[in-house]
Amino acid sequence: MNPTRRIILSAAALLIAPRAQAASQGFDAFLDGVRADARRAGISQGTLNRAFSGLRPNDRVLELDRRQPEFTQTWEQYRDARLSQQRIEAGRRAFADNRATLEAVQARFSVSPRIVTAIWGLETNYGGFMGNMNVIQSLATLAWDGRRATYFRNELLAALKILDAGHVAPERMRGSWAGAMGHPQFMPSNFDRLAVDMDGDGRRDIWDNRADALGSIGNYLARSGWRDDELWGREVVLPSGFNPEQARRDNMRPLRDWVRMGVRRPDGVELPPLDMQAAVLIPGPSGQAFLIYHNFNVIRRYNPSNFYALAVGMLSDRVA
Repeated sequence: MNPTRRIILSAAALLIAPRAQAASQGFDAFLDGVRADARRAGISQGTLNRAFSGLRPNDRVLELDRRQPEFTQTWEQYRDARLSQQRIEAGRRAFADNRATLEAVQARFSVSPRIVTAIWGLETNYGGFMGNMNVIQSLATLAWDGRRATYFRNELLAALKILDAGHVAPERMRGSWAGAMGHPQFMPSNFDRLAVDMDGDGRRDIWDNRADALGSIGNYLARSGWRDDELWGREVVLPSGFNPEQARRDNMRPLRDWVRMGVRRPDGVELPPLDMQAAVLIPGPSGQAFLIYHNFNVIRRYNPSNFYALAVGMLSDRVA
């Protein structure tokens, strides 16, 4: 190697090494602070030792957190990607294979089995992919990084409590880069509030126990105000000359008002002129339109996206 190049590389290494060492020391100091908070919260030293053993920041997590998408999907692109025939057929199999569990969830929480199945399908493809990142590492990385430090530090402490309670082993606590876990993709704080032990074995296992996972989705929706005697909404045909400015989620009116304006079902059957509140949505340039009801907004509590809630509703109509 050229002596001059060797000197330059050596100098660069001397510059990089202190920065890497400082980052490592900063992360270690951060973990020390978390350990102190966790011990004050009653989490055992043994759990902390297992959870933090060899833990380092994950650069991939930071990359994903900082990524700003340059492309925003239209409704039609979003819909077609999530309502593929393959997902629909897999949903029908999942519904049939888990029918007894889903009916038990409905009996306990008064939530539609079809909606539970559809959320399961959109979140993890019916358990096909639940994320493969170490949740403790992801949350520790994001809490240490500082962009949303308070939020992720609280989620990290909630995850440590889950481990300490024995609901899941540290090596099995895997999920998304942001810490969402299991079949329902719950953040740890949501697990703490909303996960249920559906089969009564003393653990709330949303990773490997489908009864607990589906029951937890049902509990989430029930606690968010699900009305079991109402639909989520339906696709409709709008009358000629309909003012698109009226198509807003917050423009809720009695269903009979929309009927009087000429809103109809695609099959031409008139909607019943009920007192139930409804709004019109036109999510994309194709002009596809929907009437949405109270339960649509309950689905949005799971994921605050109109596209997501519409896709869940449409998938639920197709899986059963």
